[in-house]
Amino acid sequence: MDKNSKIYIAGHRGMVGSAIYRKLENEGFTNLLTRTSAQLDLRNQQQVADFFAQEKPDYVFLAAAKVGGIVANNTYRADFLYDNLQIQNNVIHSSYLNGVTKLMFLGSSCIYPKMAPQPLKEDYLLTGPLEETNEPYAIAKIAGIKMCDAYRAQYGCNYISVMPTNLYGYNDNYHPQNSHVLPALIRRFHEAKEQGAPVVTIWGSGTPKREFLFADDLAAACYYLMQNYDESGLVNVGTGEDLSINDLALLVKKILGYEGGIQFDTSKPEGTPRKLMDVSKLHNRGWQHTIGLEEGIKLAYQDFLKNNIK
Repeated sequence: MDKNSKIYIAGHRGMVGSAIYRKLENEGFTNLLTRTSAQLDLRNQQQVADFFAQEKPDYVFLAAAKVGGIVANNTYRADFLYDNLQIQNNVIHSSYLNGVTKLMFLGSSCIYPKMAPQPLKEDYLLTGPLEETNEPYAIAKIAGIKMCDAYRAQYGCNYISVMPTNLYGYNDNYHPQNSHVLPALIRRFHEAKEQGAPVVTIWGSGTPKREFLFADDLAAACYYLMQNYDESGLVNVGTGEDLSINDLALLVKKILGYEGGIQFDTSKPEGTPRKLMDVSKLHNRGWQHTIGLEEGIKLAYQDFLKNNIK
């Protein structure tokens, strides 16, 4: 990628897309192509075909997706499957038709089997059943990986797939029902502190373990991989470290300065017992994250205060 390359960032207003946009801007790229979903509906084949034919981007970061937490995934099962398949089918195929030099497809760690051995290696894909609650989303993302591989095999397209672990950071979604666990905890502890609530209730038992990566670290990894990685299959992006939801809650509680107690509602779903990424493939290629969890949560909380408090 040279500084004059025309780069399309699909999903530039989301947490991942906006982090990639910031990273490219900071690296001196000026020819960045974006469209809001109101301007360009990526689910619409004709709109996407027209956009690519007109703009002819050199590089594509496919960070657009319908995303959400455990409730949203389980509630809008048809939407999560249909919308994500449409988005990636249209963008990947139009990239091929219009001679895009390189495309990066962004997936998720939920593509791995629910009971896969830990840590999750790239070659565990499709070795067992998926977590039921987010199966539609995972199926769509697996189809995206296989689509990139198929276009590489049949047409020689340089399309790569990147699987991030759980992400958080600037522009995160703090919706009371549809957010992921870390932003949900930030919101819950903040509101409990503001209201003087004696206790915060957290879904599940607190025992599942999760790994978290700051979205700007992911953007740095994407920038690095776009220049240094060219293989079929997928590459995990994470920290290689995890902690229990209980420990995460205690950390958020400490950072936000909440004085009350914590209780767990074990009647609520809690997903996979553990989802730790094996990031040795990425580390062996010379990239590691730089933002630790405590530092990252502080940055995310400042962003929450700035953008979510009316």
